Amino acid sequence: MRSAFVQSRSSVVSLTASLGKWLGIFSIILLIPFFCLAQSDSTSSSHLSKKQKTNRQIFIGAVNVVGYGGSLIILSNTWYKNYPHSSFHTFNDAGEWLQVDKFGHGWTAYNTGRLSAAMWRWSGLSQKQSAIIGGLSGAVYLTVIEFLDAHSEQWGWSWGDMAANLFGSGLFISQQVGWEEQRIQFKFSFHRKSYSDSVLNERSDDLFGSSLAERMLKDYNGQTYWLSANLRAFFPGSNIPPWLNVAIGYGADGMFGGYHNVWIDEETGLPVNRTDIKRYRQWFLAPDVNFSKIKTNSKGMKLLFGILDAFKFPTPSLELSNGKLKVNAIHF
Repeated sequence: MRSAFVQSRSSVVSLTASLGKWLGIFSIILLIPFFCLAQSDSTSSSHLSKKQKTNRQIFIGAVNVVGYGGSLIILSNTWYKNYPHSSFHTFNDAGEWLQVDKFGHGWTAYNTGRLSAAMWRWSGLSQKQSAIIGGLSGAVYLTVIEFLDAHSEQWGWSWGDMAANLFGSGLFISQQVGWEEQRIQFKFSFHRKSYSDSVLNERSDDLFGSSLAERMLKDYNGQTYWLSANLRAFFPGSNIPPWLNVAIGYGADGMFGGYHNVWIDEETGLPVNRTDIKRYRQWFLAPDVNFSKIKTNSKGMKLLFGILDAFKFPTPSLELSNGKLKVNAIHF
């Protein structure tokens, strides 16, 4: 069975949502090598000469221009050129996927900003300067993509996406400027969904892809986004382990279309109506690990911990959904 959305507009919105997530992951991967450089170089930015600071800032600026600019040029020439252009217009997709995709936008903006700020700090900028410049980079990058959407007939400027982007960047910048640390981290986790109903498995393959990487990026049923707070940071005089966090998570399930569980079987041309499957929100409470609070003298481990802080550590969780509480033995 091959399936398609009943409404073509919903189909292209689904595609642009997954595209945005792919680009977000790409931008984070792009920054990781230079984040590694910033983490591995033990030279304190406060002890750099003026010439060293200038050279590093030129280097990091070039990395951002080439990386972000190059990816946007590739995107424009390989994706948007295949669709008719239009004047600037907006599109309201706030109700899609029970807003899980919006959390994905926020997570992307937060973590690209976090990595970028570390690079700018390495270049010699002050804590405040690096937080603002680095923190805004993710939101600016995603805003340019919104402008490309706004001038394509198939998409449009999404105020919901923009709000999520600004929330992610704002969460990072406000904490870094106010506390000079991330007491509340924005994290992501994923578990692959499978169903006893073969129709739903085929629909998931058609809609979200069959590989693990595709599912992780596009299957909103298996994604959870977390705000993970470090307890010791809020209770500095306590004996709480410095690495222990408590996290509140959000996800959703039962979604086989942007708005409704209705689609067309492309092989038969007949509609498939699975509105019998309830679409519902999920809220979670779980312990977590703040890897940056684990002491180590190994540069490699510091680098690994910095990357792992973008992802929720698997632990048991308490779930509230459909008006009921339940315990998950392990939550990915």
